Amino acid sequence: MSVVVSFRIPKELKKKMDELRGLINWSEEIRRFIERRIKEYEQIRTIEELEEIVKGIPTVPKGTAMKYVREDRDSH
Repeated sequence: MSVVVSFRIPKELKKKMDELRGLINWSEEIRRFIERRIKEYEQIRTIEELEEIVKGIPTVPKGTAMKYVREDRDSH
């Protein structure tokens, strides 16, 4: 199901769009732009949420990873 969305643009822009009507399917162009923009925004929002989660993870002292690797190697 689809709905109609309308918005105002300057008269000159509409005139230029009309001149290109045979070459460009404006409905499809605008639909694709909106879909891309929403996807970009969702990605940015997800990154921001992940950054907040990462900020909440406690830090470990320097050398901890190296210590665990050595312990693992020595246990075999």
